[in-house]
Amino acid sequence: MAKKARGLGSTRRLKKRNKVNKWHSSKYKKKTLGLKRKADPLEGSSQAKGIVLEKVQLEAKQPNSAMRKCVRVQLVKNGKQVTAFTPGDGATKLIDEHDEVVIECIGGKMGRAKGDIPGVRWCVIKVNDQSLTALLHGKIEKARK
Repeated sequence: MAKKARGLGSTRRLKKRNKVNKWHSSKYKKKTLGLKRKADPLEGSSQAKGIVLEKVQLEAKQPNSAMRKCVRVQLVKNGKQVTAFTPGDGATKLIDEHDEVVIECIGGKMGRAKGDIPGVRWCVIKVNDQSLTALLHGKIEKARK
């Protein structure tokens, strides 16, 4: 490897060297090429609307042995399908097929899955424009669509 340039007229060479070496950083590559946004089904937004296709149960990772209640959702904005977690006790009973839901990121490290649910990065926050937590606590009744 060549030695670093020194002296009064070395600025141009140092800048060029920095420019080349930036591309060795995976964070810089992802940011510059926009790879995170390309791979993200929500396309950079924090929340998205979708239609429930089916209810599914996923097995938790080791050492836990639970069946996590989730739903398959088709996003309205681009037609992509994602699996979203339904938080709360009995939340899947309130969600039916063809319901309109709003999903948001669970918030695991680096945008990946959180906890023991494999491959699930989103959770349901609203059902038919009504808060899921309010429905669970019995504060409001589910609207019919």
